[in-house]
Amino acid sequence: MTYEYFERSRREDEDLRQASDYVERDVLAFPTWPHEMIRNLALTSFFLGLMFFISAAVPPHIPGPANANSTPAVILPDWYLYWSFGLLKLPPLNPELTLLGGEKLVSDRVFGVVANLVVVGVIATVPFLNKGSARRPVEEPFWAAIGVGGVVFAFTIAVLSVKNLVAETFPLGPHELFDLTFFLPLVSVFLAYAVLKTMREGYMFELNRRYYRLRPPK
Repeated sequence: MTYEYFERSRREDEDLRQASDYVERDVLAFPTWPHEMIRNLALTSFFLGLMFFISAAVPPHIPGPANANSTPAVILPDWYLYWSFGLLKLPPLNPELTLLGGEKLVSDRVFGVVANLVVVGVIATVPFLNKGSARRPVEEPFWAAIGVGGVVFAFTIAVLSVKNLVAETFPLGPHELFDLTFFLPLVSVFLAYAVLKTMREGYMFELNRRYYRLRPPK
């Protein structure tokens, strides 16, 4: 359906170019109904079906009520703060300087807080570094690959924050998990850049770029 959608738009674009004799410029666009509505309805239905399938196939475990008189063995923040909690577990990256007699420059706690500030600062700086007019990832492969690497890093650092739970399920030691935390984002950056760079030189990039481009009359 997607191929027919773009193929039909390409044919309509060519027919419009051949039949156009206006002085004004023609803009290629798609009507809201039924083209955009059907496409959005198909995407929404797909993701809703996927969520319903996962919730039915892998229902979440609901533990018993918490006991206010006992402290749990593992204390974790909310799931959306796992990435920040994982940054607090980076003592292997806290260097020991010989000039200080083999002592760490800052404590591991301070190092984890600084790591959070650095990550948040990088995220806040990215919009000021990339001020391009790209509308799709394929038009800016480099920055899109950086975004993919950031998402993968957020996931891997979140997994590192619960490494004690991961060790119970997967045969991974703490050193292997720590290495994968930084290795997988780098691999994802190179793979995403290679794929988007290849797509940029193909048919889909030309079609997507023409989607928003003003076309002079023939």
